Amino acid sequence: MVRIRRAKPKDARELLEIYRTYVEHTAITFEWEMPTEEEFRGRILRTMERYPWLVAEKDGLLLGYAYAGAFKERRAYDWAVETTVYLHPSVKGQGLGRRLYKALEDVLRKQGIINLNACIGVPQTGVEDPWLDDNSMHFHAHLGYRLVGRFEKCGYKFGRWYDMVWMEKHLSDHPATPREVVPFAGLETD
Repeated sequence: MVRIRRAKPKDARELLEIYRTYVEHTAITFEWEMPTEEEFRGRILRTMERYPWLVAEKDGLLLGYAYAGAFKERRAYDWAVETTVYLHPSVKGQGLGRRLYKALEDVLRKQGIINLNACIGVPQTGVEDPWLDDNSMHFHAHLGYRLVGRFEKCGYKFGRWYDMVWMEKHLSDHPATPREVVPFAGLETD
């Protein structure tokens, strides 16, 4: 049975190994070099002060993670986040990404977040690429995200240029006066 729970600082090493595949063998992340375990642990802790970082665990092994981060730092953007998900390659295509995102959305709703944004690397139109495909864009579309923009040749990795697409999803209507966003650190939830 897969359990989805809050990340813990001690998860950093195992989560970093999941991330390693994406850094070293794909253009899904534009990060060129692996962060240190300490740096990655710091990312988790800083994120969780305000936003959720969730992990999927089965029999004591971490299979993937999803988190939200600030869309922009200005106060006017408090109700918008950027979402991210990474899975161990052995569990891709089994519905775990969907489960992680659903759990992430549930927490974000409780916080009062409305807009979900995903920044996704894609190959240039019509170009076959060994390090990147359109699967992440299709995954997000399947979850209800819609394409809102494309930036051409804005990321560079593995000696080639990549495009970026922005996709968005609204968790609720936009009220005339939104309630204050509850920081994840102060949210009572599993």
